[in-house]
Amino acid sequence: MKIRAGYEISYECPQPTPMILQLSVHPSRVPDLLSRDRIMFNPDLPANTYHDSFGNFCHVITAPQGRLTISTDFLVQDSGEVDEYAPQAEQHAMQVLPVEALIYLLGSRYCETDRLSNTAWSLFGHLPKGWPLVQAICDYVHNHITFGYQHADPTMSAWEVHNQRRGVCRDFAHLAIAFCRCMNIPARYCTGYLGDIGTPQPWPPGDFAAWFEGYVGGRWYTFDPRNNVPRIGRILMARGRDATDVAIVTSFGPCTLVGFEVITDAVV
Repeated sequence: MKIRAGYEISYECPQPTPMILQLSVHPSRVPDLLSRDRIMFNPDLPANTYHDSFGNFCHVITAPQGRLTISTDFLVQDSGEVDEYAPQAEQHAMQVLPVEALIYLLGSRYCETDRLSNTAWSLFGHLPKGWPLVQAICDYVHNHITFGYQHADPTMSAWEVHNQRRGVCRDFAHLAIAFCRCMNIPARYCTGYLGDIGTPQPWPPGDFAAWFEGYVGGRWYTFDPRNNVPRIGRILMARGRDATDVAIVTSFGPCTLVGFEVITDAVV
């Protein structure tokens, strides 16, 4: 399957404003690109590109005073298969986990394991370990939280999401990640493209999506508490502890989002 993906995002800045952008396809998907995922700026400006400590592509820019538009448009080859399902995947004792997975057991900015630990063990402590436990967490979050774009709040944490029972896809991911970590399952936050390929129309406007990966059965698997069904055509952009590590734009000064369009469409 070929997928066309891209975005056009515009900001208004009252003064020159430094930014870190995480808008490129993850290095693991670069071999699948059929055309270049080239980040473009209008007006044109230089960018310092680097890999962060999680292996993601990042771009450092200084947005000029006035309007800046950031865009890309590319083709990627995808398997066309739904997310993998491995119900027999086992949970690992902490002492045998890969050392690089241990950071994903710790609390983070949006995933307060200390505040949610008692709740997690009361809800899930009696359940079988491994994949069934992660799926039970996804089921709980999916049924506990009401989705709505009007509920978007960039400062909302997993603890607040659980109490307010509403949010967007990043909030679903944060709460599930926090519960997994409380139950000693490494979990990391993912952001990227996820269109509505294979789902009934009408489709909502395009957007980036958030999901997570849990470490069971000796590897990382994709889980999506927002949709809670296997989906087609995920294109990973970045992974980290939570949304702090993978924000599409981190600005170091005032700026206003004035345009936002994301496309993720199958090419017939």
